[in-house]
Amino acid sequence: MTAVRVRRVAGEIAAAVALLLAIPLMAGAQDTAAVRDTIPVMKDPPSPRGPMRVERAGVVRVCGGGDVTLGNNLDEAWAARAARNLVDLWGRSAQPDSLLAPLKPLVADADIVMLNVESAIGEGAFTRKCGPGSTNCYAFRSPLEAAPALRGVAPHASVVGNIANNHARDAGPAGFVATRRHLERAGVRVTGADTIATPVATAGGDTVAFLGFYTSAESPDPRNLAAVRRHVARAAQRWPIVIVSTHMGAEGIAAQRTRDATEIFLGRIDRGNPVAFARTAIEAGASIVFGHGPHVMRAAEWRGDRIAFHSLGNLVTYGPFSNGEPINRGAIACVVLGRDGGVREAEVRSTQQLAPGVVVADTRHRAAWLVDSLGRLDFPRNGVRLDRDGRAVIPHAVPELPRVDSIPAADRNPRIVPRDARPAHPIPDSVPVRPDSVSTPPRDTLPAPPRTR
Repeated sequence: MTAVRVRRVAGEIAAAVALLLAIPLMAGAQDTAAVRDTIPVMKDPPSPRGPMRVERAGVVRVCGGGDVTLGNNLDEAWAARAARNLVDLWGRSAQPDSLLAPLKPLVADADIVMLNVESAIGEGAFTRKCGPGSTNCYAFRSPLEAAPALRGVAPHASVVGNIANNHARDAGPAGFVATRRHLERAGVRVTGADTIATPVATAGGDTVAFLGFYTSAESPDPRNLAAVRRHVARAAQRWPIVIVSTHMGAEGIAAQRTRDATEIFLGRIDRGNPVAFARTAIEAGASIVFGHGPHVMRAAEWRGDRIAFHSLGNLVTYGPFSNGEPINRGAIACVVLGRDGGVREAEVRSTQQLAPGVVVADTRHRAAWLVDSLGRLDFPRNGVRLDRDGRAVIPHAVPELPRVDSIPAADRNPRIVPRDARPAHPIPDSVPVRPDSVSTPPRDTLPAPPRTR
């Protein structure tokens, strides 16, 4: 081999070695570039209109709301008059998707949204609920558009509709079946029709089971605590997280307090014991109890690392309803759960109805204030405490709670107010602000409806 050829072969070998050494460096550079490309740098990111949706490994955010009624085509005269008033006084449409639109930013970060569908849904012939001249009897049926509107309130999430309540059957047995069918065809997962839990899969691969209860023999009954324990425990054995919705308790301005006792409505109707129900459901395996039915905000309580909201008030109630304080207050409660079912975060997002069906987010967080205030009165040991923005203060270690019969009688007396309690009572005209803010409770300053021409 000549000297020239030796030098040529040596050069080729050196080039090959250099190329082999460069390959890992090139791959590393490509990997780094790929990682950088997946994290876009944004200057001055825009502020979100609602809560930001953040993916979390191993957790699920569930948002639950109170009573929702989206019209009443069983009373055609009312429906026509109310639709005109919405346009003339508020510039709003009576279409269900328009009524629900203000809620969308409040559930933008949810994985699952649960709402209480407090009316039948349908059209055409129906079985009359109320007899001629009857008093204290009300029947509501929302139009067909209500079902897809409920599904559309959270397009990115699963939507669950509870139909265990006193108005889902207002169009008779056939109307109840039709209501369920309309919701399911629209993509709403339905619970409360029977005692079998409704499983809902999340994008993260978790499954959450839902159960609905209402104080009636026609629905899963929250007054039958042995059955409640059995139904919830059966669901908890199969699914890692169980969430319960319950429609119970007395109604109206005088029904803001929550006590461990049977509540009577209209002097004769047994509406169950909401505290005993929540205790039983959570002991059987429920992570959250979403309560509704009183049409006012109520306290929330901790039980271990589980949470019970005893009433979330009126969310969107477009119907022939009164709308004074405090029944114009509602909320969406959002809870982040770990895969063990324990609460990681909780928040009460306040709403207000300026008129029936005209809902807005309440930037003064009045509904959250009521939950905090009532919690200090009704559950001095384990009531949920909220900060100024409605976020719950998560206890580092919530002790196991004694049964009510083991608590001294003086502590059980609702007239005994703990020293750190904030005053909570029916509020007909105004809602007090927090006492550490100003001492004079201001009246609400609601925007006046635009004048008609």
